[in-house]
Amino acid sequence: MLPPPPSSRPDPKPVFCCWLTTTKVYVNTRLNLDKMETTNKFKTDFKYYKQKCPLPDFSKVLDFSNIKEETGLKRLHADISGKFVERDNEEAFVAGLMIPPSEWVMYEVLDKPGLLFIKNPFNAIGQRYWIYRCLRDYTRRPNRLNIDAHHILNKSNEWWDSCQGDDEHSKSLNRKLRWATMGYHHNWDTKVYSEDMKDQFPTDLADLSRYVGRIIGFQDDFSAEAAIVNFYHFDSTLSGHTDHSEMNMTAPLFSFRYDVHFGQTAIFLLGGPSLDVAPTAMYIKSGDIVIMSGHSRKCYHGIPKIVPSKEAPWNMDNISPLADCNFHSRTSEENEEFSPNPPCKRSRVESSVQSEIIQNLSCEKFWKPFCRYIEHSRINMNVRQVLFKGDKALDNKGT
Repeated sequence: MLPPPPSSRPDPKPVFCCWLTTTKVYVNTRLNLDKMETTNKFKTDFKYYKQKCPLPDFSKVLDFSNIKEETGLKRLHADISGKFVERDNEEAFVAGLMIPPSEWVMYEVLDKPGLLFIKNPFNAIGQRYWIYRCLRDYTRRPNRLNIDAHHILNKSNEWWDSCQGDDEHSKSLNRKLRWATMGYHHNWDTKVYSEDMKDQFPTDLADLSRYVGRIIGFQDDFSAEAAIVNFYHFDSTLSGHTDHSEMNMTAPLFSFRYDVHFGQTAIFLLGGPSLDVAPTAMYIKSGDIVIMSGHSRKCYHGIPKIVPSKEAPWNMDNISPLADCNFHSRTSEENEEFSPNPPCKRSRVESSVQSEIIQNLSCEKFWKPFCRYIEHSRINMNVRQVLFKGDKALDNKGT
């Protein structure tokens, strides 16, 4: 708003000159800001899709569930030579949570080299399993949460258990969780990983990363060592940013986006290495996997809006969850026939716990609190490699 003109006075000239100077400064500042808005195309599009009134036009958002023409997209196929089998018991378990690799629908976005998109490869029980892990297990100590700094929870209490009450405190606590970190913990201040901020990485999530990496052709070049689990609600956003914390920027950045688990869909923007590159808007939903590798690793990306999902693929639809899941591992002979590596044995205790989780998730009563959460929320697991291949630890010590 322009400053008001000077009122009539016996000698208004000095006041008028002051008003004129202030006005020129305001106009020049506004013009510079408008110019910055014009060159910052990422911010312009982010603000557009974030707006609530009027709602943005979503017709230009790339929807991988409704590809009529593959213009600008390259269809990819699973890296399967002959008969594809899981290499060991660990891969057999995570493979049982997904559809066969030969049925995966995968694309590369040609104007965003290195951006790979896998349309939801998870079956219903698989979606339930990972959302259960994210909410109940990945939020437990020693993993770190954003609410830790506020000392909301006692040391004897865990976040998910504390959210199960009907009182206002439980409801408030439910919405306060924004992120959890695992393995090498992300330092939000320094953006640097450290050996002093490291805990054990979840075995099943590492198995999933390795399995997906093999199917898309990265073989054993990717090692899951750090993860951030983000928790979104309808009013949540993720500002435009680039990833530069991990040392190994050549390894693909696995970003498992389980919008389906929480019933909600994200508008994902991927721009270029600078903010003056107009971003591509795309839907991330229903357990879709987005893999950022190569050129896309250094591009600006963000989430300006969460929109309601039209589907609920985590529902069992009266089909036995174990009917389409192969949770038993192959025989040693089968593994050795197709794999140069001998099968690894998962401990009986761990296998027993996983089997119990699968059986519990088949019960709608057990699943109800998790379902209630995802009806209004969204989860994203972001998995990264920190070390170079062959390295056992970082050089720094958190200094």
